[in-house]
Amino acid sequence: MAKIKIQQIGSPIRRPNKQEQILIGLGLGKMHRIVEREATPEVLGAIAKLPHMVKVVD
Repeated sequence: MAKIKIQQIGSPIRRPNKQEQILIGLGLGKMHRIVEREATPEVLGAIAKLPHMVKVVD
């Protein structure tokens, strides 16, 4: 599978706890942090649930 880079662009403050847990599961948690993950269906689904908090970086 291909690798993708994910950057956190939104804060989990005043968000549901579930969204914060998804960020932690992706390896994020601090603003503007970038992580590299495999493009599995699980990771892509987590990104789809947080379009307002994360973006895929080239």
